[in-house]
Amino acid sequence: MVAFLFITAITGVFLGWKKNVAVLQPPTLRGGDAPYADWISFEQVIAVSAHAIDSVTGRALDLDRMDVRPERALVKVTFQEYWEVQVDLATGNIFSVAQRHADWIEHIHDGSIISDGFKLLYTNYIGVGLLFLCITGFWLWYGPRIIRKEKHRQEKF
Repeated sequence: MVAFLFITAITGVFLGWKKNVAVLQPPTLRGGDAPYADWISFEQVIAVSAHAIDSVTGRALDLDRMDVRPERALVKVTFQEYWEVQVDLATGNIFSVAQRHADWIEHIHDGSIISDGFKLLYTNYIGVGLLFLCITGFWLWYGPRIIRKEKHRQEKF
């Protein structure tokens, strides 16, 4: 139990800092100012990002998801094995190709790095265990106060 709480606490601290530390998660950049109608298609985004990943890693990786940021004219294309490509929607230029360390840290944090079934058990175990520690910790703090108050009340009579 203590090991699981320790892992969850440490990874939670890292995840809290992910937007502020570029090593954990690449910063979100800003694309061009072209209107929506002039943006490249998703097929083009997939093609240029797949080529960029292949150039950096030396192999093709499976596409996981695309996170479109219209206010920045940017799309973050996330691949398996925790890689990300940021593509300018106005020009199709690649802004960055980097690993997303925050993603694998999150999978450790919630237990899904092992399996979805383990994640369900792990999060319940951690949640119930933490609740138990909070309740017993409160009682260990508050219980003696009640006992002292009762003893003090009995001494007056």
